[in-house]
Amino acid sequence: MRKVPLESLREGVPWNWTSTAEYFDEIEGRLGINAGFMVGHSAIRRVVMGEESTAREAKPEEFEAMQALLRAGLEAGALGFSSSWARTHNDADGHMVPSRYASRDELVDLCGTLAEYEGTSLEFIPSVGPKFEPWAVELMAAMSAAAQRPLNWNVLGVNAKNLAEAQGKLEAGDYARAHGGRVVALTVPMSFPVYLSFRSGFVLDAMPGWEDVMGLPLAEKLEFFDDEDALAKLDEGAQSKENGLRMLANWANLRINDVVAPENEEYRGRMVGEIAEDEGRSSWQVLTSIARADELNTSFGTVPAPDTDDDWKARIEVWRDRRALIGASDAGAHLDLLASFNYATEVLGKAVRQRKLLPMEEAINLITDTPAQLYGLKERGRIADGWKADVVVLDPETIGSHDVRMRMDLPGGAGRLYAEADGIAHVLVNGTGIVRDAKLTDARTGTLLRSGRDTETASLD
Repeated sequence: MRKVPLESLREGVPWNWTSTAEYFDEIEGRLGINAGFMVGHSAIRRVVMGEESTAREAKPEEFEAMQALLRAGLEAGALGFSSSWARTHNDADGHMVPSRYASRDELVDLCGTLAEYEGTSLEFIPSVGPKFEPWAVELMAAMSAAAQRPLNWNVLGVNAKNLAEAQGKLEAGDYARAHGGRVVALTVPMSFPVYLSFRSGFVLDAMPGWEDVMGLPLAEKLEFFDDEDALAKLDEGAQSKENGLRMLANWANLRINDVVAPENEEYRGRMVGEIAEDEGRSSWQVLTSIARADELNTSFGTVPAPDTDDDWKARIEVWRDRRALIGASDAGAHLDLLASFNYATEVLGKAVRQRKLLPMEEAINLITDTPAQLYGLKERGRIADGWKADVVVLDPETIGSHDVRMRMDLPGGAGRLYAEADGIAHVLVNGTGIVRDAKLTDARTGTLLRSGRDTETASLD
């Protein structure tokens, strides 16, 4: 699963650093909010092994070089180490990301390096699915025990129907505690649709015969979408029995979320099947013609079932469990695929204000102080004498999130999901207003959080 469009990375990022320390120096003093970063397993693996990083396990001397890069990053102030074994994570060339080729020993031994560095922690994605296989539970416990640091795993989605499965996954925390570690689920606190586009091709590239097409440069992809015969063959692959995403390929059941071309405005928010019936065309013809007019920037996707009180009650039950943590915003990394970045306003607007299922004070504590404690943030997460003045001033009568929309403002012309908020009047970061009267200011008072200086080691209890 690729995340950021390559054209945006190529055109919008200067790439004037080659190490974690150099990157930190580049962004220091330029942040509007407080931000901390971990050392990524795939990044150091690719630096050390090059193309071989997506082909095999590491040799002893390569492991030592990776460990040296991890140490250098931690000494520069990285907050920890992150990795993934999820089968959904692939690179721009269609290969599994480098961390997925790592042996268990490589992964656990790299985690053990953190034991020497104050205020660090671990992040890991073991797999995506309703249940954990036994290896995932054992591996996360071993990673945490080796580091003597908490590990949070991503991601746990909860609703009334899957509560029993979610509670089963939380048992990984019990296993870790019994084996000298601490494992905490990062739980996305609401449901959301999947946003797709032919331009990015995320998720769509997993369908038979789609990977090469979705990986084409934009100009070649636009040319491909002008060929009706080629499109028909593409649809054949989507409808084949070999496609594990056939439900997604039921084009009639998808909704047009956002459009770019003026002539497509009439389609915004409508179901593809409804448009097809009105216009006497197939759903595939409708979807691809709308996308062509938008230069493939059309945002379309699934429509989740409406949340119920029981869904929110199930989530609240999990949030109150010490083996779970509200989060999973992904920091906007899935730019046009998933929108979980607005989780705070969704929780405060829907669970607290609209449904009154959770006290405002408790919700704010779960969103602020609880994660601050897990990551060992010093003097942050609550309002107290002598602590850093990171404060959101909100109106409990209006707080909430707007609908998610697209903005086509990334380098290279790519789009990103965003959502405005209601009820947030002011935001102070380290005592200075970065939002005043619901408008952004020019202040850049965010701190680049560095381990040891801004964090302390969190308890495993």
